[in-house]
Amino acid sequence: MIPVTDMAGQKVGILGLGRSGLSAARALQAGGAEPVLWDDNPDARARAEAEGFVVEQLGSARAMQEIALLVVSPGIPHLYPEPNPVIAAAWEAGVPVDNDIGLFFRALGHGEWAAFDSPPKVVAVTGSNGKSTTSALIHHILEEAGKPVELAGNIGRGVLDLDPPEDGAVIVLELSSYQSELARALTPDIAVFTNLTADHLDRHGGLGGYFAAKRRLFAEGGPDRAVIGVDEPEGRFLANQIATAPGDDRLIRISSGTKLSGPGWQVFAKKGFLTEWRKGKQIGSIDLREVAGLPGAHNHQNACAAYAATRALGLGPRQIEAAMKTFEGLPHRSQIVAREGGVTFVNDSKATNVDSALKALLAFDRIRWVCGGLMKEGGLSALEPGLAHVSKAYVIGREAAQFALGLTGTEVEICTDMARAVEKAAADAEPGETVLLAPAAASFDQYDNFEKRGEDFAAQVARVLGR
Repeated sequence: MIPVTDMAGQKVGILGLGRSGLSAARALQAGGAEPVLWDDNPDARARAEAEGFVVEQLGSARAMQEIALLVVSPGIPHLYPEPNPVIAAAWEAGVPVDNDIGLFFRALGHGEWAAFDSPPKVVAVTGSNGKSTTSALIHHILEEAGKPVELAGNIGRGVLDLDPPEDGAVIVLELSSYQSELARALTPDIAVFTNLTADHLDRHGGLGGYFAAKRRLFAEGGPDRAVIGVDEPEGRFLANQIATAPGDDRLIRISSGTKLSGPGWQVFAKKGFLTEWRKGKQIGSIDLREVAGLPGAHNHQNACAAYAATRALGLGPRQIEAAMKTFEGLPHRSQIVAREGGVTFVNDSKATNVDSALKALLAFDRIRWVCGGLMKEGGLSALEPGLAHVSKAYVIGREAAQFALGLTGTEVEICTDMARAVEKAAADAEPGETVLLAPAAASFDQYDNFEKRGEDFAAQVARVLGR
């Protein structure tokens, strides 16, 4: 645990008692504060009371008069589509609102940090797609290089549940827009922006608000070095705002599919090869086609981001290449779950929208595609560039028939459930083909979450293959 000591002796309200809320309460209490907790869910309140915390409704004027700070869990909206009533009460009372990410950065530098020969560094990763894989890959590369490193945030542990870092350690944080939009302190040493596609628009009041939440990671504290994906206009805008001159190497521009040039620092992937250029000279190159855990152009962008971040931390190109070759990928994200008879079975259950499913389709050549679920707005037309890679689609979900109607020009079999889809796809698959779960839809019509859907796919593959 990382204690939060700068609120010692003061009452702090905690709104929302999921992982981050309870973690913040424990860290504040360990630092001498008096946390007062609330959640609309009675089960969550009962869990907090069982730990000995004070639980009180926080929305009244009296409650607001007693607290010096309100800490809000990331799932609770503070502005759009409308402010939570407790947050609105805090505004009215002039009580500052923060979250666990803000508390984490406020806690940095206290305690033993002043005595370290090499103060710990923080790498923070944000973006629409790929931030989990990028964060995990950075962590893996550093771990393989023998560096003390921890992974937290929107992946793994809560930030305040981390062990106090040791001399020379690195903390890798994955930050969602929900986390970065409200944190009052954001001061990473290295900040990474992967890409931007439309998501969470109701929560942020549109695409501009969503980008603004991501941009705060670079604007609030000013990282020592920024790694920026420049394949979208927002990334190019952000890179331009950070650099003070064309050769400013505080900025590392990255791309998947575009050769970057200029006097600055660039890392790009093209035709399966990652290349680093700095001050007009090629520094390093990696054949990503040999990295089984990072298939497809979208993962090559993740590789560029992780390479750039770890280079900025002082690792050499060959160290990074060796570590990438041992990266197995994350569960449910282009995860190879089996190979049999020349057929590869890939679980990309995290591809819950059309954009991420398209990237998965473009990563493989001949696909038996397991897809479908709870459809999202916008239809399936954006999948068209990837459908040429699909030999046949096997559609699951309660809306399977409707989903199939959106796949014009593609051979389709309506299977409804995962067991039948995997059976049929495995039976039809020929050597050299990939049986791919990339649903392009939410999981909630049949599963609690995308993880459960991916686990079912893996289990059905194992059953069909007799493993």
